[in-house]
Amino acid sequence: MARLPMHGLRRTPEIDLTGEWQFRLLPHGTWKTVQVPDLWTMREDDDRPHYTNVPMPFPDVPPRVPQDNPVGVYRRLVDLSPQPGRRTILHVGAAEGLLHVTVNDRDLGTSTDSHLAAEFDITDAVQAGPNTIQLTVHKWSAASYLEDQDHWWQSGLSRPVHVYTVPDTRLADVRVVADYDPQTAMGALDVEVLTEGLDHLPESGWTVRIGVLGQTYTAPVNPRLAAATMPRPADARSLRPEPVLPTDFDFSGLVSLKASGAPLDGPMRQAAEMMVSHSHPTVRPRPGTATFALSDLAVRPWSAEIPHLEGLDVELVAPDSSVVDRTSMEIGFRRVRIEGRDLLVNGERVLIQGVNRHDVDARTGRVVSRELMLAELSLLKRFNVNAIRTSHYPNDPYLLDLADELGFYVVDEADIEAHAFTSTVPHDPRYLPEFLERVSRMVLRDRNHPSVVIWSLGNETGYGANHDAAAAWVRRFDPTRPVQYEGAIAVDWHGGHGASDIVCPMYPHLDALRAFDGDRPVILCEYAYSQGNSTGGLADYWELFETLPGLQGGFIWQFKDHALDPDGDGRYRYGGDFEDHPNDGPVLLNGLVFSDLTPKPAFYEARGLFSPVSVASDDSDGRRLTIRNRQFFADLSGYELELRVETEAGRTASRTVPTPAVAPRGEARIPIPDDLVKQLDDALALTVTVRTRKDSRWAPAGTEIAVHQVTFPRRPVVLPHGTARTEEISHPLLRTPPRLCLWRALTDNDRAFALDNRFERSGFFELVPVEGGYRTAWGDEIVHRRTIRQVGEADWVLSERVVLPEGTEDGLRVGMEFILVEGFEHARWTGLGPWENYPDRRASALLGTWESPVDELAVPYIRPSENGGRGEVTRLEVRGPAGTVRTAHAPMHMTVGRHTVARLEAAAHWWELPPSRETVVHLDAAHRGVGMACLGPDTRPEFRLTATEYAWEWRLTLSTPP
Repeated sequence: MARLPMHGLRRTPEIDLTGEWQFRLLPHGTWKTVQVPDLWTMREDDDRPHYTNVPMPFPDVPPRVPQDNPVGVYRRLVDLSPQPGRRTILHVGAAEGLLHVTVNDRDLGTSTDSHLAAEFDITDAVQAGPNTIQLTVHKWSAASYLEDQDHWWQSGLSRPVHVYTVPDTRLADVRVVADYDPQTAMGALDVEVLTEGLDHLPESGWTVRIGVLGQTYTAPVNPRLAAATMPRPADARSLRPEPVLPTDFDFSGLVSLKASGAPLDGPMRQAAEMMVSHSHPTVRPRPGTATFALSDLAVRPWSAEIPHLEGLDVELVAPDSSVVDRTSMEIGFRRVRIEGRDLLVNGERVLIQGVNRHDVDARTGRVVSRELMLAELSLLKRFNVNAIRTSHYPNDPYLLDLADELGFYVVDEADIEAHAFTSTVPHDPRYLPEFLERVSRMVLRDRNHPSVVIWSLGNETGYGANHDAAAAWVRRFDPTRPVQYEGAIAVDWHGGHGASDIVCPMYPHLDALRAFDGDRPVILCEYAYSQGNSTGGLADYWELFETLPGLQGGFIWQFKDHALDPDGDGRYRYGGDFEDHPNDGPVLLNGLVFSDLTPKPAFYEARGLFSPVSVASDDSDGRRLTIRNRQFFADLSGYELELRVETEAGRTASRTVPTPAVAPRGEARIPIPDDLVKQLDDALALTVTVRTRKDSRWAPAGTEIAVHQVTFPRRPVVLPHGTARTEEISHPLLRTPPRLCLWRALTDNDRAFALDNRFERSGFFELVPVEGGYRTAWGDEIVHRRTIRQVGEADWVLSERVVLPEGTEDGLRVGMEFILVEGFEHARWTGLGPWENYPDRRASALLGTWESPVDELAVPYIRPSENGGRGEVTRLEVRGPAGTVRTAHAPMHMTVGRHTVARLEAAAHWWELPPSRETVVHLDAAHRGVGMACLGPDTRPEFRLTATEYAWEWRLTLSTPP
């Protein structure tokens, strides 16, 4: 016996096996009770999670299986009652490892595809009453080399298990092509229904009935047709045979003559068509199937912006008119085509505002609940993401149901990544069947989902004949969608046509995108690498996507951090924290959101760039705004606009204005209310908040989905002259006085291999005071000249001049650091906010006067680093029971937090930072961007610190309570 063929039907569980199972981890474990779905690596001390990015966690080579191979045995007693005329099916949603199934000690088969369901017909092994179902999962197999993804290695049963029954004669699968013609605005529907148990009947009398769009249609189940044979000449000679064919009829070569297009007269043409219909497999009706071809249907199309679905009911009807089997599904009418350099959805060249998504839950590993899937996709919708790449394996079918319903374009990716053996596995014929099986099973399961617009052959497995074979199968089986594979184009964007219809590079340089002039759409499968404090330069990519032909967006790497917290104590862990060796450390901390779904500041940057609305000032009179609809199918009726004015004193009351009826890709001008116009003379900016107007499953009405600004010239900060003084500043509120700081706690991008330790080479991490300045850790001289002018009681203006060592090519910051005593709790500043921003990640930051508790200014990246900065700050106030500290200056980069640079760099995890109530303030005349240098371009030259001389003035005012 063996695993059943994959299909796209969704059967209702009759016995849900979620819950208690007995478990034992071999070779040494004892039996215990666990809750399935379950990954034993999340709780067993003998086999913990193991993180590698590229290398396998053992030294063997394909297809060798390591001798140290943990085996988890799941066992459960289940009451089953065999039913005559029905088959009992065991459904295992997903098993991480090699799955071996036994029922009542009878072997029923195996499965090695860890992220697709495995089903087994257990009918012949079932007995009335209690039955022992045993699911044995071997951690390693020859197929493990195809699952070498940038993720934790886990083991167990990661998706639900259940039992259902089906009749002996039943529906086997349904194939749906719901097409939409944007030229005629009409739909067409092709449905092929496959049955089980009828393909051997020469005349069945069975029919299939479908219901769709308020109509019912019936078609017969195609019978088995006898193989065509040549008629034998009559042997009897008692009667003269009458002629049947014309004397000049030439029977030979009819099929080839028709295929070649040669002219055929009436009898010859009819005979040729008869022969083709009886013998050619693409024309001959498939036995056991029923087909429907409906055209000129009045339908509403599906898109990610307007995800309209229609119900489709399918019934298998016996000769006695009884309904033997039925299924239902939601379908969407839409067309996906590539024309030239454009990927078109319903005729429109859409922009892909996508993210890469892995299955991960901090508490349960790759066991992801339906509630979490809904929460994730709802958050993505609220941040204007319209596309998901299922990196790097098919997701739970429920996630695709949500994508259909909520509206996402999905790149469905096969569970194939042999990253450690890219030069061998894609060429190895021993792995060809596994390539074909993993790709074909994904397509068979997911082909009816309108959200799936592209098939992906996998990830980071080099490029070989196995990929071309899989691509050829997909293109023949499902010509309605394109195929992509990054490995096919990795070294030649003009090549790889055999396996990729799309140029889908990883982390390309901006100049490469500008220079490329190809024949296919360019959609980045991975870009904007977001490890730690990162994602600098995202706006630069989107400037190209919005303006250059052939570029259509991409998928940010990635949506969510993979940190684990199996104990629920808030101590999030990364590679190496489970004594897993070798490991790739914090490389999996590269999400736009933290592991608990808290958005990082980089996600707000993406939200603004992905907004359905763009806003600009109408320069004609300054009293109007130009609103542009960035959507391709929906107007702006689903949103409302809220306006307010930002000033040095704070924000004004908001005004909600009617949303103009702007068509897709259109624009309109709206007047600014008169009461707001009167406030613009003293304004920093006019803020436009985009909110939803109606309740939806992913957000209630009034949800903020983007904020835009029109900014105005800022008035310069004028500092008083005061009286010169020679002594340095000291004050009871200062734990340390203002001191030059050239170093930040290194981000992961600062540590990138590509930057070649350039910052460590500067020696700026240690400044030793000497006469006239400092010496670096390597002995280089830094000149620091300061002039202090007293302008009042504990009120000074400081003029700073810094000269860095000759040959300095790049730096991290140039500015002042001072530390306040305990007793400061709140910050207020005028500048960019409210979330963290940096010079190359501020396209969505907002200019205004902002307030925040000091404890909430920091961004707790799991691996501590530079964080919490805000740019273009001209005024800062930090206050609390201890007193008030104020600064004023030309725009500077500000950081206010509880931890020094040294303390941040000394901690491996945020939760290891010691408690602190002091307040550390940084004011930088220059601060480097954060870039994406771990994987992708570094920050642009204009956001690097390449000068050797800096000068600035700033005011510091300290006051204690009376």
